Amino acid sequence: MLDKNGIAKRIAQEVQDGFYVNLGIGIPTLVANYVRNDIEVEFQSENGVLGMGPFPFEGEEDADVINAGKQTITTLPGASFFDSALSFSMIRGQHVDLTILGAMEVAQNGDIANWKIPGRMVKGMGGAMDLVASAENIIVAMMHTNKRGDSKLLKQCSLPLTGVGCVKKIVTNLAVLEVSNKGFKLLERAPGVSVEEIINATEGDLLIEGEVLEMKI
Repeated sequence: MLDKNGIAKRIAQEVQDGFYVNLGIGIPTLVANYVRNDIEVEFQSENGVLGMGPFPFEGEEDADVINAGKQTITTLPGASFFDSALSFSMIRGQHVDLTILGAMEVAQNGDIANWKIPGRMVKGMGGAMDLVASAENIIVAMMHTNKRGDSKLLKQCSLPLTGVGCVKKIVTNLAVLEVSNKGFKLLERAPGVSVEEIINATEGDLLIEGEVLEMKI
């Protein structure tokens, strides 16, 4: 079973040389720490940063250099800063190759709910709506079940949707899954996790074809 850093490490394997990548709040922000050193990747944040690096070491933080989640970040040589209007033009113009988001629920048709739980105060959807509407390739990073042990991979989302039919792949603490026209296709299982455990933790339809290999982290 993976922890949050393990999920980020596995997703980092999906990042390719030359990609422009947007990282959502939560687990996705950790992905920048695990990208291979032999490739060039530009991380973009909707608050107006292009060229983010790993998180700073303790004591080296600059409170004026943050990502969209208000976390302090580092920048790589050649990084640039700009207003949010230009940042959202990049997103809406489909100039981002890969978007990595957290989620509270994902449906087997690729719907995502990641911004609101009814009855709880939230400031708003933020940039998530623009990201899911414009991105061609969305990977979700999340835990397979919630704190009550209920599945977060569902036949149909119960929470207000952020986007419809937009998620391509999900990496959880238990598995790597792909959204297909037959439900969640199980691609890999986390170290030490059995296929049976994944079946029991998944409410949506689960497609299993042949041997499911353990993911390499």
